[in-house]
Amino acid sequence: MRNKITVNIAGQSYTLVAAEDAAYMEKVASHVDAKIQEVLETSKVSLMDGAMLGALNIADEYFKEVEASENLRRQLKEYLEEATKLKMELSEAKREIFKLQNKK
Repeated sequence: MRNKITVNIAGQSYTLVAAEDAAYMEKVASHVDAKIQEVLETSKVSLMDGAMLGALNIADEYFKEVEASENLRRQLKEYLEEATKLKMELSEAKREIFKLQNKK
């Protein structure tokens, strides 16, 4: 189902149509608006340049988050591999203990 909502970004109204719910689309639009407003408040640039710089800031955040999530996945994979190795060592140690106990 498609949802249609009108949002305000940098003083301009935009109609969005998406599968996501209205609250999500408002959240996304609010984030974009905040990034553009941040640039416009701290720089003496046109609305177009502010929008472009805001988009670049969002892209920068996105790529940094992707890298962070990849690092977390890699770290999790390493932890899982280590846990598997330790389980195997524990099983081997239990077998050795069982052999030693049965030799008595």
